[in-house]
Order: sequence, then structure tokens, then C-alpha cells
Amino acid sequence: MAQSNDLLKGTAIGIGLTVLVPVALAIIVPIARPMVRAAVKAGIGAYERSREVVEEFGESVDDVRAEVQQELFDLRHTKEGVKVAKKASTTRAKAAG
Repeated sequence: MAQSNDLLKGTAIGIGLTVLVPVALAIIVPIARPMVRAAVKAGIGAYERSREVVEEFGESVDDVRAEVQQELFDLRHTKEGVKVAKKASTTRAKAAG
């Protein structure tokens, strides 16, 4: 007897849910749709803004890299220019002396 009562209760619950879920969804979907749209819109906005921030950061890093490369280039050529000038003046001094 207890098993048939449990079976009857389970069947009643299943039938009740089968009827109530579509009705509940019909009520909930129109209410939830604007909230979902707002959440998706906010997510897209955040994604686009983060892309802009990452792009700007990448440009800043590229600028710093270019500046450092130019400084290293200038430093190398300045040192080489000084070495060449010293050699030339030393060679002239030896030739004159």
C-alpha cells in the first residue's frame, strides 16, 4: 500500500509539473527577457571597453620599446663615434710626433 501511495504521489507531481512549467515559463519569459537583454548589453559594453584598454596598453608598450631601442641605437653609435674619433686623434698624434 505504501508503495502505491508513493507511486501515486510521484505521478501527480510529474503531471502537475508538466502542466505548470509551460505556464510558469510563459509568465517568466516576458519579465526576464528585458533583464537578460540588459545583462548581455552590459557584457558586450564591458568586452568592447576592455579591448580598447588592452589596445591602448599595447600601444604604450610598443612606444616604450621603440624609445628604448632608439636610446640603445644612439648609445651604440655614440660610443663607436667616440672610439673612432679617439683612434683618429691618436693616429694623427703619432704621425705628427
